[in-house]
Amino acid sequence: MARVVSGGDRTAKWDLKYNPARIKEITETGKPTYLQHASTAFASLAEMEVAVKQVLNAEAVSVADYPAYLCFGREMWSKCDKFAGDSLAKEAATLVGKWTSRGRLQAVLETIRTQVFNVGPPAP
Repeated sequence: MARVVSGGDRTAKWDLKYNPARIKEITETGKPTYLQHASTAFASLAEMEVAVKQVLNAEAVSVADYPAYLCFGREMWSKCDKFAGDSLAKEAATLVGKWTSRGRLQAVLETIRTQVFNVGPPAP
């Protein structure tokens, strides 16, 4: 039978690990790496948003609808960091369905998916 750990025991164990000075040291040591990663990610995100806006301009999408399509683009951008191949294509299809159900045009979403992210439809 598994041992049941009381709330007091859990708190005591947490308190032993919690050391603000050590946490500060770890954070300060890692800051250059964190900053480099954030800078790269932010540049990539900005580049993606410009590409999505170019598609929206070409498709004559109303400026009032840009935020929703940019949200779709950000979700796709995130998925591209986590998935590849047919898994990514399936995730993209799910996102297209989600945003289509929210009133966005499927053709525009698929154009963004294909032109900006180079992701095709999932294999049958």
